[in-house]
Amino acid sequence: MRGTPSPVKQLALRHKLRVEQPQTLRAPDVEARLRTLGADVVVVAAYGLILPAPILRCATHGAINIHGSLLPRWRGAAPIQRAILAGDTETGVSIMQMDEGLDTGPLFATRSMPLGPDDDFGRVHDKLAELGAALLLEVLRAVQDGSARGTPQPAAGATYAAKIEKSETRLDWRRSAPELERAVRAFRPAPGATARLLGEPIKIWRARVESGVGAPGTIIDTGKLLVACGSGALTIEELQPAGGRRMAAADFLHGHRIERGMRFE
Repeated sequence: MRGTPSPVKQLALRHKLRVEQPQTLRAPDVEARLRTLGADVVVVAAYGLILPAPILRCATHGAINIHGSLLPRWRGAAPIQRAILAGDTETGVSIMQMDEGLDTGPLFATRSMPLGPDDDFGRVHDKLAELGAALLLEVLRAVQDGSARGTPQPAAGATYAAKIEKSETRLDWRRSAPELERAVRAFRPAPGATARLLGEPIKIWRARVESGVGAPGTIIDTGKLLVACGSGALTIEELQPAGGRRMAAADFLHGHRIERGMRFE
């Protein structure tokens, strides 16, 4: 079965632009094909891998990357999720000249935006995509007129945004309620924060921090679905049982026999 072409490919095809989709960028013939384009600059967005050195040099002005953080904070694969998980109050987008390191190249420009208490991965991603697109056009115009100047990233403040592993999406109820609430937002809309109740997997889509005391993971109030954490408690507001639809926690409580003392795992 064929996959659906990405929006970028669809746009290129509508405008009859050449599309290359090499299986790897490390094959010598790929570099040769890219060089035949005579490109002024290579623009990289959401690629997820380090480009081989020859590819970085195949355009007149090298390669430029759009990165979803305020570098050098959160270099790596999952900058938006890591910023939310860490409780950052600000994030942004960086346009940088790519080098052979991991998001270590000189910065052409950055733009910041606040991270609000209700922001999740999907919302922040979309905001940064718009911010980054506008900023990229500014940088490309500067490259074209020769005024673009890259500034080396500061050594202080560098952090690494490791790829999100499946194991991280499983909520550890021994952690504090604010940490768990941030995890719910960091993994929304994908891949979703997970837990188990009565032995069945469940996804937790929306939650709110409240006060409460009990053994971590224990349901301490069924008037609302209030679950004790390592410190504080979490009211689950929206969830999705295995094989079911997303629903309000109130609807879930009406349709399931949930009692105080039951535990999320």
